[in-house]
Amino acid sequence: MGRIVRIFFFSLALICMSSCSPRDRYMTITGFAQGGTYTVKLNLNGTDGMIKVQPEEIRDSVDAILRAIDYSVSGYNKKSLLSRFNAGETIIPDEIFMDIYGHAYEIFEETEGVVDVAAAPLFDIWGFGFANDSLPSSDKVAQVLAESGMERLARDMYPAAEGGLNASEILENEGVLPKLNYNAIAQGYSCDLVAEYLYSIGVKDMMVDIGEIFCDGKNPSGQPWSLGIDRPVDGNNELGAQIQGVFRAPEGPHGIVTSGNYRKFYVRDGKKYAHTIDPRNGYPVQHSLLSATIVAPDAMTADAYATYCMVVGLEASKKFLAANPDLEGCLIYDEDGVFKTWCSDGFTLEEL
Repeated sequence: MGRIVRIFFFSLALICMSSCSPRDRYMTITGFAQGGTYTVKLNLNGTDGMIKVQPEEIRDSVDAILRAIDYSVSGYNKKSLLSRFNAGETIIPDEIFMDIYGHAYEIFEETEGVVDVAAAPLFDIWGFGFANDSLPSSDKVAQVLAESGMERLARDMYPAAEGGLNASEILENEGVLPKLNYNAIAQGYSCDLVAEYLYSIGVKDMMVDIGEIFCDGKNPSGQPWSLGIDRPVDGNNELGAQIQGVFRAPEGPHGIVTSGNYRKFYVRDGKKYAHTIDPRNGYPVQHSLLSATIVAPDAMTADAYATYCMVVGLEASKKFLAANPDLEGCLIYDEDGVFKTWCSDGFTLEEL
């Protein structure tokens, strides 16, 4: 959800340094996607020797995957399937549209409603969604809250999708149709789809950064990928300008995502309103947790649970991470005006 964690290894060289194996050859792909830039680094020396696919074809394939995601589930692309679906049109859903909806419903159930992609209007009325409203009345919040929520939609979209899909066909009860917003998982999902393609052509060492990160193997120096975690200072909008610490990812596939409340917020009458909305009550969260970095087996899971932690707050996040050994996390919080850091047992932060 937050474009916060960034690669700490800044080399843009296409050929790796001499410390690598002589056969290693890294390439970097950059471009624009989902309202920002993306970077993909990969070793052309794959699992079975040099990858047979030409670099230009790899670049074009990555671009094609990201264009397909934009066409399917971008809320900012007014011609996307998602925008048309939210507007009440009947669409022919593609595989991405169906797949991400299924994942979103699973996450909604697993988090007991804390991560809810059908809460889009709540973000709109607070000025953090696809509209520019702000400071809604309590009556407005209550009204929109009653019209939102995945529980009002069918769990399985497939039966209704044959021959075209309209939002009314998956509405489980009467009333206003909930609108969908995949910002809490879309960038992580995108990383995973790109990584899936790279695995399919034999890549073993990779880093996919599309606002969120997926990495595997080693960087061009032959070392674990090093990721800088930004210091959650309000208004710290320059990536890497203020680093809280460095996390060195272990070998193996990992999604690494940070969510925080220090870039998207506004202040009214001396009170801060941040973009993390609790879909259970309809209001921006008010607690001491400033950012949450989650490491998971895939980027979509890390993306979802970084959001989860930012909703539930510090103490609940600690308990959650302790109860889920397949996840690791780093929580940065405010204690009487001082930044404090808590990390799970498997997360080592090298503070600067």
